[in-house]
Amino acid sequence: MKMKKSTDDLMKILRSTPSVDEYFDQNDNEIFFGSLSELIDFYLARKKLTKAEVVRNSGMNRGYCYEIMAGKTTKNISRDKVIMLCFGLNLTVDEAQQLMKKSGYAPLYARDTRDSIIIFSLEHHIGIVNTNIKLGEYSLEILE
Repeated sequence: MKMKKSTDDLMKILRSTPSVDEYFDQNDNEIFFGSLSELIDFYLARKKLTKAEVVRNSGMNRGYCYEIMAGKTTKNISRDKVIMLCFGLNLTVDEAQQLMKKSGYAPLYARDTRDSIIIFSLEHHIGIVNTNIKLGEYSLEILE
């Protein structure tokens, strides 16, 4: 993700913005988060979600999802698990791209059939169950 604003520009915006929440809302693509769990915590707070809601919305194994959110499991998290976490966190496509990159994976790719369905689902707030149904209709691997 390419930075668009200089640090000086961000400082000026931050100084003139009425709240830090508004600053993050307007500049989240410009903010650096040190770890995957820090970025997850940011989205949890921003979306006002509980970890239990994320687990439920992600369709992921409860214990494993909690480990990822706590930063206890950072190695070998599959790309599909990161995508499932994007659904769990109710991320926009841009937010999902940021989470993908922070996880060490390439962003979702609109030229890829499977990724296209996932992008469409995220963009239109289609849950993971219906996304998996659509993937199955195209004989593509479901998210699990």
